Amino acid sequence: MGVVILLVMAAGVAAMLTRKLPTAFALVLLAVVIAFLADAPLTGKGSVLDTVLQEGAPALAATMIAILLGSWLGKLLEETGIAGTLVRKIVEFGGDRPVFVALGVLAVSAVVGTVTGSAPAAMLAGLIGIPAMIAVGIPKVTAAGTVLMGIAVGVPFELPVWQFFSTALDLPVDTVRGFMVKLFPFALVAAVAYVLVESRRRGVEHTWSLKSVRARPARGDRRRRLGDAPWYALLTPAVPLTLALGLDVAIIPSLLGGVLYALVTTTRPREMNRRLLRTLYGGFEVAAPPITLFVAIGILLAAVKLPGAVDALQPLVKSVSPQNTVLFILVFTLLVPLCLFRGPLNVFGLGAGIAGVLVATGIYPAVAVLGMTASYNQVFGVSDPTSTQTVWSAQYAGVSPHQVMLRTLPYVWAVAFGGLCVTAFTEL
Repeated sequence: MGVVILLVMAAGVAAMLTRKLPTAFALVLLAVVIAFLADAPLTGKGSVLDTVLQEGAPALAATMIAILLGSWLGKLLEETGIAGTLVRKIVEFGGDRPVFVALGVLAVSAVVGTVTGSAPAAMLAGLIGIPAMIAVGIPKVTAAGTVLMGIAVGVPFELPVWQFFSTALDLPVDTVRGFMVKLFPFALVAAVAYVLVESRRRGVEHTWSLKSVRARPARGDRRRRLGDAPWYALLTPAVPLTLALGLDVAIIPSLLGGVLYALVTTTRPREMNRRLLRTLYGGFEVAAPPITLFVAIGILLAAVKLPGAVDALQPLVKSVSPQNTVLFILVFTLLVPLCLFRGPLNVFGLGAGIAGVLVATGIYPAVAVLGMTASYNQVFGVSDPTSTQTVWSAQYAGVSPHQVMLRTLPYVWAVAFGGLCVTAFTEL
């Protein structure tokens, strides 16, 4: 039966890759089929309806709320001009030195990446950052990749990501935070190397995309200048991080602290209610796609954790899972491309189910699975041509997502290798 379940999973991957089914729908369908194959009853304990669908759908509720709050904070950064001000200050500081401007945008992207992810993060940093980089001579592909690499630097400190791994793998937040801190240096070094190497290798290109010309503020545009947020409001992205990382405050109140700080430092009292509601509703729109995905992931995790599924999959998965430290690094590093194009190791797709299998069957400790999936997430977030942030950044810069993938993949592959090494030598 384990072989049949694996074949069903492979069929689900094919349906997602060929876009026959949206990822969320495919995951739910997979979960129901796996549950029936695992001999789960229709109702009652360990059943399709009650355990998989009813209990699985809200299983990642804490992650969904964290995603919503992160999106809310992202909308506040956008509406209050905090994100735009951060980028403009960096560009002014960099002047006409391309590498300095790119490193500055990289830093702002990392800061934004700690608050929210996906396309909203790319837009917050890239709307001004990409045209600014292109204007000073950074090649378009390098400019798009700089924003993505920067967001990936911030991801190890993105609080909703902590909540996701904590809930999905049943690990304490402290454990997730500990590994993310270890992963951060690899992401940072790779991102800085990307900017330095690609800027020098490709040289300066004084070309402007049509979009970049339109995005450049007109000279003397006083309204745009007066829209800058005050300097103390620019500390907003650091507030939730300081609360969660420095003061050990829980994730949701930390994000609420960031929302409150952004509001108080940028908004007059009589406008606060309207701005709060407007940005909250905007946050719902931004958060809807990932929340839908997390509902489906929760259902899939509930299915693969059923006793029948665990018993069927354990011997098979164990026989192909390397236990030796070196083999673990080698095999899972070579498998990195399988997290691209919504592949089977994409943690925001079937990869979550595979991670659930590895944990439920006890083949690897949960913290080792955390290391593996978090390392793959670095690759997916930057180079996957189907991820929303990659598509947006590439198209806004005037290049294709595949060009960005080819240019950034060696760097994020190295990040994944570093994360897998840390995992193998500390957690196996």
